[in-house]
Amino acid sequence: MKPFDINNYGNLSELAYPPTDEPLRQIYFISRLQGILAKKREKLGRNIRFSVVTFGCQMNAHDSEKLEGILLEAGFEPSDEENADVIIYNTCTVRENANQKLYGHLGQLKARKKSNPEMLIGLCGCMMQQEDILDYIKEKFRFVDIVFGTFNVFMLAELLCRRYEENKQVIEVLREGTRSYENDLPENRKYSFKSGVNIMYGCNNFCTYCIVPYVRGRERSRTPEDILDDIKRLVKDGVTEIMLLGQNVNSYGKKYMDESSIVAENPDYDFPTLLTDVCKIDGIRRVRFMTSHPKDLSDKLIEVIRDNPKVCRHMHLPVQAGSTRVLQAMNRHYTRERYLEIIDKLRKEVPDISITTDIMVGFPGETEEDFLETVDLVEKVGYDQVFTFIYSIRSGTPAADMEQVPEDIVKDRFDRLLKVVSENARERVGRFKGTVNEVLVEDIDSHDDTMVTGRMNNNTIVHFKGCAEMIGSYVNVKLTEEKGFYYIGELAGE
Repeated sequence: MKPFDINNYGNLSELAYPPTDEPLRQIYFISRLQGILAKKREKLGRNIRFSVVTFGCQMNAHDSEKLEGILLEAGFEPSDEENADVIIYNTCTVRENANQKLYGHLGQLKARKKSNPEMLIGLCGCMMQQEDILDYIKEKFRFVDIVFGTFNVFMLAELLCRRYEENKQVIEVLREGTRSYENDLPENRKYSFKSGVNIMYGCNNFCTYCIVPYVRGRERSRTPEDILDDIKRLVKDGVTEIMLLGQNVNSYGKKYMDESSIVAENPDYDFPTLLTDVCKIDGIRRVRFMTSHPKDLSDKLIEVIRDNPKVCRHMHLPVQAGSTRVLQAMNRHYTRERYLEIIDKLRKEVPDISITTDIMVGFPGETEEDFLETVDLVEKVGYDQVFTFIYSIRSGTPAADMEQVPEDIVKDRFDRLLKVVSENARERVGRFKGTVNEVLVEDIDSHDDTMVTGRMNNNTIVHFKGCAEMIGSYVNVKLTEEKGFYYIGELAGE
C-alpha cells in the first residue's frame, strides 16, 4: 500500500462542498464513502466486498492497483469476483476478443445483480473511451452502475458516492486530462518488493491498426522529479525492482505535463538520462522498462543498458511484421533492415541480452511473401519469446478500411508462425541450461505449493523448490531443466 493516511487531512467529509483542489477533492470523497460504508456494514452485519478485474497491459494493471488502493482506503473488503458486491472491470480494447470477454462477464452478472441489492458494477479503461462502445453499453447493459475512462481513474470514490447517494447510473468519461492527480492517492500493489511507475501517458505514433492513441490520448511525460520521488518512496517501502511504464518509453521527454524545474534547465533530458538517474537511487537492484518502439531506440540507450548492471538484460522490442512493405502500411516508421540493425547493435553491446517481441499475423494486404519475410526475421533475430497475435479490426483506425486477409489464410499462417517461434525460442532460451543465475522470488508456484516461482534478470521465469518465506528475496538458482519459455531449477550452494 502506498504510504497514505486520510487522517492527515482532517474530517473533510464535514465540508459543505468538495474542495476545488483535485487531490483534496478525491480524499474528501473517500472520506464520504467511508461514512456510507459504515452505515451499510451496520445494516448488513458484514463488510461490502470488492473485486477489480483487469484486462490488458501493464498500464492497466498499474491503474488497477490505484483503484484497489482507493477501495481499500474507503473501507471495502477485497474478495474474488464470484463473491464480490462491487466489481470493477478495467478494460482493454486492443483486440476484439477483449471486448467480447467483457460482454460475456457482464451477461453472467445480470442475474447475480438481481439477487444481490448491494451489487454494483463498474466499467473503466480503454474500452470506455470509444464512443460507439459507450453507446452500446448504455443500450445493452443498463444495469451497469458506474462508467469512467482512462483519464479519471482517480475519481472512483467520487463516482461511487454519486451512485450510492443518487441511486442512478453514473457515467463520467473524460476525453483528455493529465492523470497527475492519481499519484496523490492510495494504491494497493500486488507485490511489496517490485512496482511499476508510470513515466508517461498516451501515444503519438498512430500505427494504422492501433486504437491506443485514440483512447489513451496524446503523449505527455511526467517530470523527472515526480518520477524519482515516487521511486524513492517505493524504495523506503521495500521495493527493490522498478518497471518504468509508458506506451513508448523511448520517446520520453518530448512533451511534459509540467515544463518546470529540471526540464526547463535541461531540455535534452531524455529516456536514457532518466534511466541513468533511476539507477543511481540506493536500494534499487533491478530496473526494467516497457514498451520500447524501434523507431526511437537510440545508441545512447543501448550504451546505458550496457554500462549499468542494474538495468535488466531484457529488451521487449515489438516488430509487428518482418516485411518493410507491411511495416510501411502499419505506419511503424522503420524498415526491416533498420530493425535488424538495432538488434545487431544490441547483441554487440549487450551480448547476454534477451530479446522478446510482438508479431501480428494477417494485417490487411499481407501476402504470402510478406509472411515469409516475417518468418525469416524470427529465425534471424533468435527471440527468447514472441507474443503472436492475429490482426483484429479496430473501428476508427485506418487499417479497418483496408482489404482484409481471408480468415482461413490468417489461421494457417498463424499456426505456421507458432511452430517456428516455439522451435527457435526453445533453442535460444536453452542456452542458460546448467548455469547458475540470480532469481527474484515472486510467488508460490500456482501448480505446486512446494515450489516457488521467480524471474531472472533477463525476465526468464524459473520454478524451483522453496517456501513462502523466500518471496521477495534474491537467490542463486541452478537451471536444471529447460521447458521452452521457462526453467525448472534448484537452489545453488553459496
